[in-house]
Order: sequence, then C-alpha cells, then structure tokens
Amino acid sequence: MPQLIFKGVKKNDVKEISNSLPYRLAEISDTPVDYFTIEVPETTYFFDGKEFEMYPLIEVIQFDRGVEVEEKMAKEIQNHVKKFDYSECEVYFTHIEKENYYE
Repeated sequence: MPQLIFKGVKKNDVKEISNSLPYRLAEISDTPVDYFTIEVPETTYFFDGKEFEMYPLIEVIQFDRGVEVEEKMAKEIQNHVKKFDYSECEVYFTHIEKENYYE
C-alpha cells in the first residue's frame, strides 16, 4: 500500500516509470518505498461497438494522506507519464480506511 494501477499506459512505459516514480512518491508521502506496488492490468476500452485506445488513467489506492500530499503525488505521476508523449493523464485516489485494511 499504496497501490498504483495504470490503465491506458503501455506496459514498457510503466516498467520504465517504476524505476523512479516510487522513490519520488515515497519522498512526497513520507512512506517507505517498498510499500508501493505498481500494476498494469489488461484493459480494453470500447465505444460504439469499436475498440479504442484510452488516455492514461491512473488509480492510486491508499490511506487518506490529505489533499496537499495527494496533489503533489498526482502531479508527480502525471509528469512521469507525460514524458512518454501522452497528451493527457488523469489520476484519481481511492481511499481505504485503516480499520478496513488487514495485513
């Protein structure tokens, strides 16, 4: 935890992003770097009966760290993704309550 789920981003791009992004996010959020996981699910988007490529959409699942920290995290994620010439990148946070998380 935190878990980053990348959709609409090429697997090789995420692989390269994984070299530096967790370290920056760990610094921003004051979280140990080895707590971060990065996932690229097989996702296919459809509209009007046709398959299409989606712009990057990154979900961050974590405990609430406050708006200020999350804004910095979102900006860092967007900066890393946009280095690969994606014109748009959306980031959103899903919060898990600590009492609902079991190790």
